[in-house]
Amino acid sequence: MAASKDSFGARATLDVDGTEYDIFRLDAVEGSEKLPFSLKVLLENLLRTEDGANITADHIRALANWDPSAEPDQEIQFTPARVVMQDFTGVPCIVDLATMREAMAEIGGDPNKINPLAPAEMVIDHSVIADIFGTPDSFERNVDIEFERNGERYQFLRWGQGAFDDFTVVPPGMGIVHQVNIEHLARVVFPRQEGDRTLAYPDTCVGTDSHTTMVNGLGVLGWGVGGIEAEAALLGQPVSMLIPRVVGFKLSGELPEGATATDLVLTITEMLRQHGVVGKFVEFYGAGVSAVPLANRATIGNMSPEFGSTAAMFPIDGETIDYLRLTGRSAEQIALVEAYAKTQGLWHDDAREPVFSEYLELDLATVVPSIAGPKRPQDRVALSDAKESFREALPTYAPDGDDDPDDAADTASSVDESVEETFPASDPASPFAHGNGEAGKPHTAVTTSNSSRTSKRTPVVMEDGTETFVDHGHVVIAAITSCTNTSNPQVMLGAGLLAKKAVERGLTSKPWVKTTLAPGSKVVTDYYEKAGLTPYLEKLGFYLVGYGCTTCIGNSGPLPEPVSKAVNEADLAVVSVLSGNRNFEGRINPDVKMNYLASPPLVIAYALAGSMDIDITTEPLGQDTEGNDVFLRDIWPSPQEVQRTIDQAVSAEQFGRSYADVFAGTEQWQNLPTPSGDTFAWDAESTYVRKPPYFEGMPAEPDPVQDITGARTLAVLGDSVTTDHISPAGSIKADSPAGRYLQEHGIERRDFNSYGSRRGNHEVMIRGTFANIRLRNLLVPGTEGGVTKNHLTGETTSIYEASRAYIDAGIPLVVLSGKEYGSGSSRDWAAKGTALLGVKAVIAESYERIHRSNLIGMGVLPLQYPEGQNRESLGLTGDETFEITGITALNDGTIPRTVHVKAGDVEFDARVRIDTPGEANYYRNGGIMQYVLRSLRDA
Repeated sequence: MAASKDSFGARATLDVDGTEYDIFRLDAVEGSEKLPFSLKVLLENLLRTEDGANITADHIRALANWDPSAEPDQEIQFTPARVVMQDFTGVPCIVDLATMREAMAEIGGDPNKINPLAPAEMVIDHSVIADIFGTPDSFERNVDIEFERNGERYQFLRWGQGAFDDFTVVPPGMGIVHQVNIEHLARVVFPRQEGDRTLAYPDTCVGTDSHTTMVNGLGVLGWGVGGIEAEAALLGQPVSMLIPRVVGFKLSGELPEGATATDLVLTITEMLRQHGVVGKFVEFYGAGVSAVPLANRATIGNMSPEFGSTAAMFPIDGETIDYLRLTGRSAEQIALVEAYAKTQGLWHDDAREPVFSEYLELDLATVVPSIAGPKRPQDRVALSDAKESFREALPTYAPDGDDDPDDAADTASSVDESVEETFPASDPASPFAHGNGEAGKPHTAVTTSNSSRTSKRTPVVMEDGTETFVDHGHVVIAAITSCTNTSNPQVMLGAGLLAKKAVERGLTSKPWVKTTLAPGSKVVTDYYEKAGLTPYLEKLGFYLVGYGCTTCIGNSGPLPEPVSKAVNEADLAVVSVLSGNRNFEGRINPDVKMNYLASPPLVIAYALAGSMDIDITTEPLGQDTEGNDVFLRDIWPSPQEVQRTIDQAVSAEQFGRSYADVFAGTEQWQNLPTPSGDTFAWDAESTYVRKPPYFEGMPAEPDPVQDITGARTLAVLGDSVTTDHISPAGSIKADSPAGRYLQEHGIERRDFNSYGSRRGNHEVMIRGTFANIRLRNLLVPGTEGGVTKNHLTGETTSIYEASRAYIDAGIPLVVLSGKEYGSGSSRDWAAKGTALLGVKAVIAESYERIHRSNLIGMGVLPLQYPEGQNRESLGLTGDETFEITGITALNDGTIPRTVHVKAGDVEFDARVRIDTPGEANYYRNGGIMQYVLRSLRDA
């Protein structure tokens, strides 16, 4: 890191228990004291990296004089302290770095300049699939399958760890990236040696997973970026950004009994989605912050992408220090964090009311038990309304079934009228008590169903001979899965205690439910064992299946064959319930149409109930050994009981043990053959890792930007098209273009693995782009999946095959879309695949931040319809030929505000969504990688 120009004389010395650290004092800059916590972190970043060119004294003054009411227009350069990767998105980074070494030589540069210039940390956590479940050896067998499937990738990553400097890898089976980040990797305050001095500064990061924001709960500013942005950061390029608006979210009160961190975050997600926070920072403040445990803060930070913000920050306070101590950080590091935060004005003060751009407020006491679904995380439903909400949504997914409500569920009344039900007495203080019955006496509650429901009861004989049935609304997957909640002892131990009470009452999971447990780290297993809860979880089928991102990323594994067969033959709308953060259509499992997010205890409750067509707040989950109804309130653990278990079962020693050899890995990892050498020896036969084509024919200097002429439309899409709809994810179907490619290369169906595991092979990934089974391309109305109209022939064909035809004919392509285009995870392949399919521009009503930036990073132009207009109002069908002119203004070093679009007889001026000069440089060079390569050559 080059020395700062230090125009403000901010460099000073901080003494912490006799150890001296150099710091850049924020109070050297007038106005810094009034900034929100997150902007203070950015201000320190600018002070420390001021070079007089990209980062100047004027940039520092602009941030210190931040106008909270202004719309963002001031560009700054943010230099993260480190880059965090998971293996799905990280493998392409290392593939591209390996390719860049060769490309650097081809354009006359030094290949050894291609090395991480910021610490890079990868956690291999996205490759485990829950193939095996419900058995004592599920974990071991899944790990064996994982290594068998991913040997080529893992060997490549081991090569990268040896070939590149400052690149560390956490091997498979150790934990999920976000949990490893908050429990071990995050420094909160980063100490870095510079000669004989130690510089201390706020820990910041960007990550190749959108849920990098989980670390925001620890007071670490970081967010998800595309893999291509991460590569640039690895190579010393700052992240170009506009000084954001900051939304202040005031917390007061405490969570009531029965409400969990999951319920809180689903409430916050709903509030912030409705408010609108895309591109903004969210910062939590107020007296209620102290009442939010660190694990709950991490859960809230994790779901920042779900409500759309760039980051969701909690400040540093005593709770942060206690968590660092619990997770085994050194006494020296803890002392540094506290002293630095207090010296720099980064320590939370309940009484301080910072100035924000916008304000929201939540009384924690108003949070109620909730789930979200059936297809978006912001669609929160109060648990008491879940049955009715499910019934309202069901016709969308099962319009043609037999209307036979009496057969709707085996454990719930489903008549279409008001029903008076009698419940046994319960504690009137219970969060699931209903009515005002006196303790010791039965009481009644009236539930009303305003809609009957479609039923198609289908017999199933399970593999063990159990005769049962499946129906619309049946829960076929109940997954306690990384990463939103599995770092949180309160909800994880709450789930374990609920399982214990359920087993003691004689309850069992329904036979059609696939039950999986995938904790975020081995610490969870340790405290389950210490609390004696493992046998009860296993009794309900929740055996450990792996330490990694399973169900939430689409690695749920197949349903049991009899269930899958029945679901597909009867076209049933079945349900998954998971404790993750994503429930988009087609994401969780190809057999499952409706997906709901829930806390870990509720995941178990729904496994017991077996259906979403049950009001689990009023209807029994099952019967005890004497035939008495058992209700959720009967087995829900109290907060006091959960806290006693935490105090008894969770300790700093567990974290120390679990992370002592976190980089060493298992014997399987250590015994992998490891390639060597500064450049990678590509295997022409590999179907996992192939040299990508981004630099083929790249000139030493960029060609001038050209207008787009004669373009045709590849896809016409609606609102809320996510990167899950665009990017290859989940399983690979045999009859898909990617499946046919693998079969042509001698790969049998059972060895296809997932798209995520094959991200290092562009040939597979191109064929899976826009291939989601739930994608609706309006060019071919009434269809779902990756098909389109080939305008050259008029035929309906796969998007991949159509793109090949257009590329062969020299015809550029455009994509038309609606609002929130590209929402969801930061998926570099959503942009890479788009570019490699020949798409030159996307025209949408609005974009999610990360995907818009990634499109530019791959040389694709993001355009926006004129304010108040869209495809429908302009009369566009997608059958037109497009001419887009005015792009060439970029060659003059400026960014045009609009370009002119002529589509058939329709003409309009589209807004250019290249938002910063840095993004303009990427686009002029054909992409961010080409820009970085040329910059490093000339450095």
